[in-house]
Amino acid sequence: MDINNGTIIESIRFPSPNPNVKLTLITYLSNGLKVKGMLAVPIHEGISDGFLYLRGGIKNVGKVRPSRIAQFASEGFIVFAPFYRGNQGGEGNEDFAGKDKEDAFAAYEVLRSLPGVKDIHIFGFSRGGVMALWTGIRFPEAASIVTWGGLSDMDLTYRERKDLRRMMKRVIGGTPDKYPERYKERTALYELDKMEAPVLIIHGVQDQNVSIEHAHRLERRLRSLDKSVECWYFEEFTHYFPPAVNRKVVHDLSNWMKNHAKR
Repeated sequence: MDINNGTIIESIRFPSPNPNVKLTLITYLSNGLKVKGMLAVPIHEGISDGFLYLRGGIKNVGKVRPSRIAQFASEGFIVFAPFYRGNQGGEGNEDFAGKDKEDAFAAYEVLRSLPGVKDIHIFGFSRGGVMALWTGIRFPEAASIVTWGGLSDMDLTYRERKDLRRMMKRVIGGTPDKYPERYKERTALYELDKMEAPVLIIHGVQDQNVSIEHAHRLERRLRSLDKSVECWYFEEFTHYFPPAVNRKVVHDLSNWMKNHAKR
């Protein structure tokens, strides 16, 4: 990894939807590329845990929403959400858990460099789930990992999501039948023995975007390795939870993270 990864080279204030949270647009270095992200800091004194927010989607689908990261910051975390390379003015090209994993790793370094940050928690939604797993593998000292509606198996994603196949063939370089190793090297399930942090899996059983099988495969693999894992499965929900339920789950998972802080 480049020793300059995570170096902040520009910070610009951004209007916040929450008067108790300060938002800043950050430009940071990831393997020589200038990548953008958003930092959310609660306006209070004292030490806060760091919270790495790894978004879902690709390109303009699933962009980081200021209101979402402010929601987590209002729970008492210093939140950093990378946009990934090639997005919103950043350099490079996003490639769906390929080299753009480095942007998540460098974003972890951004949080680690901030004054007042002690423990760092990793959160991934949808496609961000696999990014969170890889980041937890890269940084075994992370305090906790949460995947919400998280993708865990690239081969399964290709087979389930016909609408994503063209994009996946383009960025990965072919199909899983022709190049199984390319899909396997993007799938964190095979490297979970290197991860130490406790994991919380949140998933809607009716999810059609990322099927519940992704959660089940992750859970089975973690349990087979005797890793710490907890699962919150919601029988009635899809990829997106109703607002009131969403707010409660955000609060509950924030408390779960705080209970797993190391300090």
